[in-house]
Amino acid sequence: MTTHVLDDLEARGLVAHSTDRDALRADLSAGPVTYYVGFDPTAPSLHMGNLLQLLTARRLQLAGHKPLILVGGSTGLIGDPRDVGERTMNSRETVADWVGRIRSQVEQYVSFEGDNAARVVNNLDWTKDVNVIDFLRDIGKHFPVNRMLDRQVVASRLETGISYTEFSYVLLQSMDYLELYRRYGTALQTGGSDQWGNITAGVELIRRAEGAKVHALSTPLITKADGTKFGKSTGGALWLDPEMLSPYAFYQTWIQAEDSKVIEYLRQFTFLELEEIEAIAAESAERPGLRIAQRRLAAEVTALVHGQDEVRAAEQASAALFGRAELEDLPESTLRAALTEAGLVTVDPGTPLVDALVVSGLVDSKSAARRAVSDGGAYVNNVRVEDPDAVLDGHTLHGGLVVLRKGKKSVAGAELVKA
Repeated sequence: MTTHVLDDLEARGLVAHSTDRDALRADLSAGPVTYYVGFDPTAPSLHMGNLLQLLTARRLQLAGHKPLILVGGSTGLIGDPRDVGERTMNSRETVADWVGRIRSQVEQYVSFEGDNAARVVNNLDWTKDVNVIDFLRDIGKHFPVNRMLDRQVVASRLETGISYTEFSYVLLQSMDYLELYRRYGTALQTGGSDQWGNITAGVELIRRAEGAKVHALSTPLITKADGTKFGKSTGGALWLDPEMLSPYAFYQTWIQAEDSKVIEYLRQFTFLELEEIEAIAAESAERPGLRIAQRRLAAEVTALVHGQDEVRAAEQASAALFGRAELEDLPESTLRAALTEAGLVTVDPGTPLVDALVVSGLVDSKSAARRAVSDGGAYVNNVRVEDPDAVLDGHTLHGGLVVLRKGKKSVAGAELVKA
C-alpha cells in the first residue's frame, strides 16, 4: 500500500505547522493539488534551507501534485523583515540578475514533464503594473493593522524601528497566493516555519477576497544539535552555487553532521526509504567510529545538488589527503578546494618544512615541528620526511600546491608562490 504523501512528510519530520490537517489530507487524496513555494532573490544563490523547500516540493510532485516555483522578482526588491534589523535594499539590476541565477537553480529539483509538470513564475509579472490605489483598495483593505502588529518579527522590531516597506511585505506575499489561486487554482502554499505568518496571511486573504478555503504547510527550521540554525544571516550558509561553496566543502559539511542530528537530516534531505534509513541508523549505532550515516548523507545530498561526479571527487580527495589514494589523480580544483577547507597558506619556494608546519598551524613551534619529523610523523604529499632541515622546493602538485600532514589525521596545505 502506497504511503500517503502527508504521512511521509510527517514521518520525515517535515511538518512543523499546517492548516486544517484533515481537510488538507482529503484534498491531497482527491486528486492533483496545485501548490507553490517561493524564493526571494536576496543573494546570488539558494542555500540549505531553500534546498529543504525544493525537496519538499519534489516529494509532493512525485505524489502526483503540481508545483509552482515562485521566484520573487518583486518581493526580492523589498525584503522580508528580520529580527536582526532592516535589510539593505539591492538595486533592480542586482535583483534581476539574482532572479536569473536562482531560477536556474530551482529548475533542477522538479520535473517539467508530464501531466503535473512544474512551472516557474515571477511575481514581478503581476505586481509591476499595480498602482497604489488599487493595491490599497484590493489588498490592503483585507489586512487589520492590529494583526500585522502582532506578528512576532514585527513586534520585535517596534522599539528599534521597522520601515513601512518591510512592514508591508506580508501584503505582497499574500497577494502572490491570491494571484496564483486565481491564475492556476493554487490551493496549497509550503515554506519554512519562519514564514508561517506570511503564509497564513495569504490563506486569510483568499478567504476574505474569494470566499475560498486553501491550505498552508510549513517545514521546521533546520538546526544544529545546540539549537542554532544554518543560514546566510548567521554566517553559516550552505550555498548551493559551487562558485560560492565548493562541492568538496559542501560534502564535508554533511560529513561533519552531528551524531544526534544525522538521521534527522537523512530523513529530511534524501529520498532514501525510511526503512533503509532505520537500517543505516542501526548500523551506525553499532559502529559509530565509521560515520556510516554521515558518509551516506554527504553522498546523497551532494549528488542531488552537484552530481555524482562531484561525490566521487570529494570521496577521492578525502582519501588522498590522508594517504589512501593518489594525490596526483585529483583535479586542481578539487585539491585546491580540499586544501582551502583544511587550511591553505602561502609560502615562498625554499621555505623550511619546520616553518611551513608552524605557519600552517599543524604545530605550535619549530621545536614541535622538529619532533614531528624525528618521530616519523611529518609528511609532504603523503611521503614521510626524515630530514628536519628539508625545504619546500621540490615536487609540488599542479605547479605549486603541497599537502602537509602531521600524523594520521592533521592536514593542511601550502602553496608555493614567489614573492
